[in-house]
Amino acid sequence: MVNIDVIFKIGAIGIIIAVISQILKKSDRDDIATLMAIAGLVIVLTLVINMISELFSTIKDIFYLF
Repeated sequence: MVNIDVIFKIGAIGIIIAVISQILKKSDRDDIATLMAIAGLVIVLTLVINMISELFSTIKDIFYLF
């Protein structure tokens, strides 16, 4: 089963962060724009790490490991 919702969430987060960063850079708030970009990266990495954790749990269940 392909879960396409996660791809759309990651794309939406990327677009929102890019727009906010551009607005902040135009208003001479480069430091806050950088912090927003880092926050977006952390959010996306959290989503991906959760997906990888579920993948390993599924693989462990399939092969009856541990």
